[in-house]
Amino acid sequence: MAETDDELAPDPAVEAEEEEHPLSRARIGRIMYALDIEDRDMLVAEMEPLHAADIADLLEQINAYDRRRLITLYGQEFDGDILSELDESIREEVIGLLTPEVLAEAVRDLDSDDVVDLVEDLEDAQQAAILGILEDSDRVAVQQSLTYPEYSAGRLMQREVVMAPEHWSVGEAIDFLRNAEELPEQFYHVTLVDPRLHPVGNVTLGRLMATRRAVPLRDLVEETFHLFKVTDEEADVAYAFNQYHLISAPVVDEDGRLVGVITIDDAMTVLDEEHEEDILRLAGVGEEGGLSGPLMVTIRNRALWLFVNLLTAILASVVIDQFAEEIDELVALAVLMPIVASMGGNAGTQTMTVAVRALATRDLTARNALRMIGREMTVGAANGIVFGTVMAAVAGLWFGVPLLAAVIAVAMLLTLVAAALGGIVIPMALERAGIDPALASGPFVTTITDVVGFLAFLGFASAVLM
Repeated sequence: MAETDDELAPDPAVEAEEEEHPLSRARIGRIMYALDIEDRDMLVAEMEPLHAADIADLLEQINAYDRRRLITLYGQEFDGDILSELDESIREEVIGLLTPEVLAEAVRDLDSDDVVDLVEDLEDAQQAAILGILEDSDRVAVQQSLTYPEYSAGRLMQREVVMAPEHWSVGEAIDFLRNAEELPEQFYHVTLVDPRLHPVGNVTLGRLMATRRAVPLRDLVEETFHLFKVTDEEADVAYAFNQYHLISAPVVDEDGRLVGVITIDDAMTVLDEEHEEDILRLAGVGEEGGLSGPLMVTIRNRALWLFVNLLTAILASVVIDQFAEEIDELVALAVLMPIVASMGGNAGTQTMTVAVRALATRDLTARNALRMIGREMTVGAANGIVFGTVMAAVAGLWFGVPLLAAVIAVAMLLTLVAAALGGIVIPMALERAGIDPALASGPFVTTITDVVGFLAFLGFASAVLM
């Protein structure tokens, strides 16, 4: 039946909803049109309402040719926050497209932690060019941060800290803040320090502004006060922020002196990156295997784990080959085999995902390991009984062989218990061995579930039916 004009017409409600999105198709279309006709005023007008994160998303979505055109035409409007939001896979390319003047203006607007994040993965030439743009004090601060270990609190912190002597009153602190020539663009606490610059407490801006001027600052310190050393791992920092609901926390050097501060936005960025890495690694993709990664790197990373999976598949095929005669004699075995393997694989992946996540959040530890292993095996056994019973009924009705129904029921139970056991024990063993469980668990869990599933099903079938 032919469609009417009304059916073909776009839905105004859908169009309105889409237009509300910062990067709607309509806006992207207008931006690309401005590039085509080289209308800078139109481009700036369309980009003006966009947040730096939206502009970064746009640059990641378009191809390299359009990226070059946009950056060239956008010119002096390019903001430093855009560089901070860009995916690392194209950040170096974008920096190379900016003129020295635009790059200088963009970098000067960034906090020290953003500059460190920007330059730490760049080639030496680009790194030197950006450091040369900075003022002497800022350059020294960034270079000092770069001396700390990668993925450490020293790399994550920003040097701009608001501090006050512990003996000051509220009034003295407020007067200091009002008269200060430079303050961080955003800060949440005033950190109290002793004469040796050792942090002794945090005072929130809310309490500071709501308290009488004569009250000593030490009477307002927060009960929860965490210090981090410059060498602490950023993953531990992010965990503490999430666990204890921190907003900001001071960072101290090896002598305990205040050298920087970490804020919640930086900690949440680390958590987000950790989650993304875990998801990519669980799929055997790797950190640079996403949509924006370099093509050859993506091919190499994915091929590596596909090769590992190929080896495990060959191992499972070797197990199947040991029962070739039984499969030839009873074709039903070949029909039902994939069901056992698929159920085991899915059950193993479920348990493995839960285990890897629990290890990352420290909910699965040596103290509760036995209890959690027992719990997952109970879940596997329960599901094995349920789905084993279902498959026994299906196989009995399908092939009319009662013993075959019993065989697949037992095989399903053993396979799902083995999948649950492997799904939690393997990630724990890998972490104990110092290997990232998110990266390496998949192939091992798949191998165990396939081998156990095929051995259980075909072995029982061979013993009972032949």
